[in-house]
Amino acid sequence: MELVINFIIGIIALEHLYILWFEMFAWETKGPKVFKNFSKDLFPKTKSMAANQGLYNGFLAAGLIWTYFISDLEWRQNITLFFLVCVAIAGVFGAMTADKKIFFVQAVPAIIGLVLVLIF
Repeated sequence: MELVINFIIGIIALEHLYILWFEMFAWETKGPKVFKNFSKDLFPKTKSMAANQGLYNGFLAAGLIWTYFISDLEWRQNITLFFLVCVAIAGVFGAMTADKKIFFVQAVPAIIGLVLVLIF
């Protein structure tokens, strides 16, 4: 089961690295394609805000990747739970404020990871 948990954490970390890239470096080109319900003139105006969000997503990825290097099992579990809760909250908030699909793309994998970590 540890392999499955590590795989899920890895997928979530990769997703947040992608979000970092998307929001920091491709906001004006990919943003209008992803967030079709937003006006196209919004993206240049919000470039620095999106980059800031991207940086935070990078921190989430870094925290999840960090868990692979923690040898103490209790400490690793606590750090894993912390970052998965952060991702889940970010996914719920993103779904409430930006796009409902964020819940399924971001929060659901984190919630699955949380349940697995807590059960096993």
